[in-house]
Amino acid sequence: MSFFTINYTYDPAKDADAVRPVHRAYLRELYAAGSLKAAGPLLGTDPVRALLIVEAPDEAAATALSDADPMVTEGIVSDRSVIEWNPVTGIFAQP
Repeated sequence: MSFFTINYTYDPAKDADAVRPVHRAYLRELYAAGSLKAAGPLLGTDPVRALLIVEAPDEAAATALSDADPMVTEGIVSDRSVIEWNPVTGIFAQP
């Protein structure tokens, strides 16, 4: 398993607040399943951006987790990147 960062940029013309409750419910499901390690908005960004850290077997699986996110399926996310991450220090570092 590997870690991936998923960066979202939200479309300012879309109503993210309307989708946020189902988005957060989806994130809670991912967290309970062990796939999501952390998520949240990047403060002070304009347009609004968010970061998710997921653990998945490969980039395709990490992307699939994001593909099912209501923020993505409802078109709130205007730009997204999925990048493999190798944490060497801290709580996500592999022993």
